[in-house]
Amino acid sequence: MTPQETVERALALSKADDCVVIVDEGSTANLRFAGNTLTTNGVARSSQLTVISITGRGVGVVSRSAVRPDQLAEVVTAADLASHQSPPAEDARPLVGGAESADWDRPAETTSIEVFGRLAPALGEAFAVAETGDRRLYGFAEHSMTSTFLGSSTGLRLRHDQPTGRLELNAKSADLARSAWTGVATRDFTDVDVAALDDGLARRLGWAKRRVDLPAGRYETLLPPSSVADLMIYLYWSAGARDAADGRTVFSRPGGGTRVGEVLSGSPLRLASDPAAAGVECAPFVVAHAGGRERSVFDNGLPLAATDWIRDGSLAALLQTRHSAEQTGLAVTPPIDNLIMSGPAGGASLEEMVAGTERGLLLTCLWYIREVDPQSLLLTGLTRDGVYLVEGGEVVGEVNNFRFNESPVDLLGRLTEIGRSAQTLPREWNDYFTRTVMPPVRVPDFNMSTVSQAS
Repeated sequence: MTPQETVERALALSKADDCVVIVDEGSTANLRFAGNTLTTNGVARSSQLTVISITGRGVGVVSRSAVRPDQLAEVVTAADLASHQSPPAEDARPLVGGAESADWDRPAETTSIEVFGRLAPALGEAFAVAETGDRRLYGFAEHSMTSTFLGSSTGLRLRHDQPTGRLELNAKSADLARSAWTGVATRDFTDVDVAALDDGLARRLGWAKRRVDLPAGRYETLLPPSSVADLMIYLYWSAGARDAADGRTVFSRPGGGTRVGEVLSGSPLRLASDPAAAGVECAPFVVAHAGGRERSVFDNGLPLAATDWIRDGSLAALLQTRHSAEQTGLAVTPPIDNLIMSGPAGGASLEEMVAGTERGLLLTCLWYIREVDPQSLLLTGLTRDGVYLVEGGEVVGEVNNFRFNESPVDLLGRLTEIGRSAQTLPREWNDYFTRTVMPPVRVPDFNMSTVSQAS
């Protein structure tokens, strides 16, 4: 049974007042390597069915994997029953209706090991170069394709095909004493330059031949796009309008309401999401498998458009459902599956920012990020795989790792330079969120709170 047939049959089987059916057909391919050798590869397929039944204002949601045609009625019946038994949903709204994708009837897209047709030989060449350079490369490449089919009793018939790819490379010296990491996000691996990535790792391992121990403290610090992505993603995830209006977050206005409209940064920076942004395209409509404070199953199929979260340094919007928008009096701005940050035009590259640094630290990536205080969005975490000392515009050695304590919201108000934005892969959150475009930034007083023994 095709995904489209599953949607139609499930809608026909439901006895609820309204029904939403979501079918996700997924496939994944991966390559893994260690010690300059490909070790494993594989492919996998997945299928998930979500039935959302609505009776009055009651909602029943049942999600199951690998549902056979003879099991479909059981899933629908379970969702219908749950909708009768559930209390009234406070976010209940009329379902979105009427929209249909032009390619609704097309089969689900899939990926295969062939997606690595150019990458695998390039990795082989990099392994040979690394071997001669007394380095060892470790890591993996993964590509997934998910075709989502969303139908409803109000006439929605929408689909979206989402490719997601990532490559992570970790280079180590032969004695395993020095380590460096890099990663890239991609839709199809045709734009991945493995040789350039390996060159960068080799350069950083060379920097690490000299070790400089520094104490904890506040340092002028250059954060690369990957680290900026990890911090901004956490800010984004914490930007729920409902929690802000309830006084729970850093985006709550003292005395009540939200901080929308307040200046967060003196720099004219922009933090935005756009389903159509080149290279980080994502679903142009809401897909909500379950309800929450920032997502509502009643909003399924709601069109998504380019949205500024921070505009010219001021907070412009928060994550909203139709329900929370009515509560806050703000526009309906649901979550979008990408995040883009930019500063003034003509920003410098990270290399140019290093050349303009008299004395400071250059980070590689952040790790083990955790929230300390939601009211200020204070985060803590560790540096990893290379923190370097810059003096006179040049990297002069590797320093010890640190634990940091910083709020990404507070950081926005202290930036002294925002570089040129580029697509990047977050290190900490790339299992959950890969579609980011970020700039490198300069922070005059990044808080390295303690020295870490992590290697």
